[in-house]
Amino acid sequence: MSAGRWSAGVIPYAEMGYWRPDYEPKDSDILAAFRITPQPGVPPEEAGAAVAGESSTATWTVVWTDRLTSFENYQGKCYKVEPVPGQENQFIAYIAYDLDLFEEGSIANLTSSIIGNVFGFKALKALRLEDMRIPSHYVKTFQGPAHGIVMEREYLGKFGRPLLGATVKPKLGLSARNYGRVVYEALRGGLDFTKDDENINSQPFMRWRDRFLYCMEGVNRAQAATGEVKGHYLNVTAATMEDMYERAEFAKELGSVVVMIDLTIGYTAIQSMAKWARRNGVLLHLHRAGHSTYTRQKTHGVNFRVIAKWMRLAGVDHIHAGTVVGKLEGDPNSVRGYYDTLRLDKVEADPVKGLYFDQEWASMPGTMPVASGGIHAGQMHQLLHYLGEDTILQFGGGTIGHPMGIAAGATANRVALEAMIKARNEGRDYLAEGPDILRAAAKRSRELDIALSTWGDITFTYESTDTPDVVETPVSI
Repeated sequence: MSAGRWSAGVIPYAEMGYWRPDYEPKDSDILAAFRITPQPGVPPEEAGAAVAGESSTATWTVVWTDRLTSFENYQGKCYKVEPVPGQENQFIAYIAYDLDLFEEGSIANLTSSIIGNVFGFKALKALRLEDMRIPSHYVKTFQGPAHGIVMEREYLGKFGRPLLGATVKPKLGLSARNYGRVVYEALRGGLDFTKDDENINSQPFMRWRDRFLYCMEGVNRAQAATGEVKGHYLNVTAATMEDMYERAEFAKELGSVVVMIDLTIGYTAIQSMAKWARRNGVLLHLHRAGHSTYTRQKTHGVNFRVIAKWMRLAGVDHIHAGTVVGKLEGDPNSVRGYYDTLRLDKVEADPVKGLYFDQEWASMPGTMPVASGGIHAGQMHQLLHYLGEDTILQFGGGTIGHPMGIAAGATANRVALEAMIKARNEGRDYLAEGPDILRAAAKRSRELDIALSTWGDITFTYESTDTPDVVETPVSI
């Protein structure tokens, strides 16, 4: 490599040292798996080397200033390229990066390197970041979730079951007082949380301060009526960090246990809010607004499992992560992989779940996955089976659209959940028996009976656009 490496002019990336099939990744390396679709005539190894080069030290021609560095240390190294089964001209390129390339504790720097320039590279028809291995050496430089799953349950005094929530509907247009009424009715009916949606900030029909006041009045009244800790995700997303801090401080002064931000505020702002949330003892909910613009398509963008890893590092307590059975995109196996990534301390590579690498979280607290989008009480057995206990199930229309009213919709969800948890704890096959369990519970709950008759047959059955394909996998539910 050395003689050719320093010849003047344009040299293929593979010949400049970015293709290293003999390289053994170090425990401290950051690893990335990219799905590459090369342009005609571009060998996959050269395409992989180009991604490694352009996401680390390379440019399009030889530069003599490489001699002023330990260039082999700083080069990204494409060490393996494998064809994607069943896909023509698609390959998975595995790339290793030395830890010295990244600033400690900075998602902004990590992403500027890994996804900064390479997605516009002409030699590639398409590129997708499928997964990353974040070494413990780097994990330990991040704060992680402001509180985590265990501490959240202790804050709330709620154990042994998923938490229940609902997004206020309609998202936009309600006055502050009517918005607060929705919060009160849903919480007193049996929910643990209600939430702002991603696009409710401070519009002319309802300024943020008024919404916060009426929402917290509803929270406090519901707590008094039920004897349970309740919360409303007050969305503090705003145009500037100064505005967000002002809104978050006001939420804390009102006694809110949780605030909310949108993914669209950016990685630096998310990390700043996570530090604020830990410092102030407030849970931090993240709505993944905008993620599908780059996570949904099969061949180009960033897989959500990578976003899940970045957000656990960044320090959010909650993140929306799919429902499997709802109205939004979510292959069952992929969603399981997302949930494992967010909750477990050690995650083993599993092609069936789309997980390319072992991931050690080095005791970093888990992030609570949130399931929302077109789910209802009639799916409770499926939700518990696919998503597990440490999750938040949010029924927006499935609460607020109940024919008997909002509180009745909340009660239906709570009865359905507790019936299913009881069946599980008794050792019953609650997935197979789920409809029977719900019907039996509905005999004692008019609210659940009406919910099942209203939505019981509603499903969203569409083929997923993003499924694991490194091996053939079952995707039916």
